[in-house]
Amino acid sequence: MNILYHHRTRGRHVEGVHIRGIVNALRELGHTVSVMSFPGADPEKEHDETGGSGKPGRLAGFVTRLPGVVFEMFELLYNLVTLLRMTRAWRKGTPSLVYERYSLFLFATVWLAKRRGVPIVLEINDSALVDRVRPLTMKGLARRIEGWCLRNATGLVFISTYFRDQALAAYGDIAPSVVSPNAVDLPRFDPSRFDRAGLRRQRGLEGRTVCGHIGAFAHWHGMDAFVEAIANRLAEAPDLALVFVGDGKTLPAVRELVAARGLADRVLLPGRVPHEDVASWIACMDYAVLPNSNHYGSPMKLFEFMGMGVAVVAPDYAPVAEVIADGHTGWLFPRGDAAACVERVLALAARTDERRRVGDAARAYIASERQWRNNAEQLLTLVPTGAAA
Repeated sequence: MNILYHHRTRGRHVEGVHIRGIVNALRELGHTVSVMSFPGADPEKEHDETGGSGKPGRLAGFVTRLPGVVFEMFELLYNLVTLLRMTRAWRKGTPSLVYERYSLFLFATVWLAKRRGVPIVLEINDSALVDRVRPLTMKGLARRIEGWCLRNATGLVFISTYFRDQALAAYGDIAPSVVSPNAVDLPRFDPSRFDRAGLRRQRGLEGRTVCGHIGAFAHWHGMDAFVEAIANRLAEAPDLALVFVGDGKTLPAVRELVAARGLADRVLLPGRVPHEDVASWIACMDYAVLPNSNHYGSPMKLFEFMGMGVAVVAPDYAPVAEVIADGHTGWLFPRGDAAACVERVLALAARTDERRRVGDAARAYIASERQWRNNAEQLLTLVPTGAAA
């Protein structure tokens, strides 16, 4: 098939990983895939704070700093941009399938695909129905547009059952759907690629039991609360070292806490690293911790840890519990219970055999069910047989 992948994101960080994963998997299955991105974004190139050309994405940066209602008006106006770009692209050849990473207020692609008789599958990672980092101002309008899109698309890919249940309750008779959590590029996240002992020696972790985390330091991820809760109890696990990779608003507070408690030799905070270096840091870890998440998300790092054979202590939100079987492919604790999280982390520091057993099972699960190829095959089941020919 000739597939057009369309998105309105900046294509960076986790978004970029997800887009590249699906696009590459579809190509490996024999399909031709072109990507239509937000101007200045190119998710097929890994980058830090720049657009795909290597120059700062000034337009995207400017728009995201606008106040709520103005920002949402720009999102609505982007439908005109989408119509113009799609119409121009389709003159050269109409795609067999449009796969779109759904964005709020964006309806032009569904309208055009429906008018032209082209199948369109929407991947739902965001919704007007959930609490978002950036609150919605025109929530009613966003929900009306969203309901129309979900009813008129050919198929829907939800990243969690929670998302799908919310949509069904709010919008009723939506398009056929599948639930497809995040996934991982397993050859890239392969522990056999790394000199584990050498990396641990290089990073001052030799002879330690290492519990790690990789991700943004934001309040909703709970890293600051977790460090605060475990700081006074590290003496109970003298060989335990904590390695928390990432950056964000709460990192300065965590650094101050570590310095004030004299824990610099127990808590390593290397900051943000390029995505190509993430696997090498996971290779240093014996197990990992996810202090908090949310009701609807499918944390990308969960899959990358598991792919590396590193099992995770994680909160029992439904999307996480869809991936982790407690005591088999990871360990769950009651969400919001920081004390229970700390207890599990400290207890596992002394359980080498259990960490290895569960880590091996986690990697086996990812290998069989949660590679990007699995997601690509699943989304293609939503495409009518004639279009897939």
